[in-house]
Amino acid sequence: QVHLVESGGGFVQAGGSLRLSCANSGRTFSSDIMGWFRQPPGKEREFVAGSSGSGGTTYYGDSVKGRFTISRDNAKNTVYLQMSSLKPEDTAVYYCAAGPAGGQYVYWGQGTQVTVSS
Repeated sequence: QVHLVESGGGFVQAGGSLRLSCANSGRTFSSDIMGWFRQPPGKEREFVAGSSGSGGTTYYGDSVKGRFTISRDNAKNTVYLQMSSLKPEDTAVYYCAAGPAGGQYVYWGQGTQVTVSS
């Protein structure tokens, strides 16, 4: 069983930074794909960033490239999302997700709110 818990959300002014964390408990973590998604108010959930099991390969949504960085510490079973140069349109509930290597995201956290003021 995989249990994902996000933390680090909050309120920040435009141009600021936040770091989200996602702690994963349960089964083996190091080979899993891990990622972040977000759901802005009134909109569909969208992909933000993803990481291979080793962390050697990362992927980003177009709207966050160059501003957000995903990383992971497999020893701590934790994945991070460093968000910089935040914009009001980054306001959303951010979700951590995990899945088997080469598979789909099948496990989800409860979400953490990020609010960026203009």
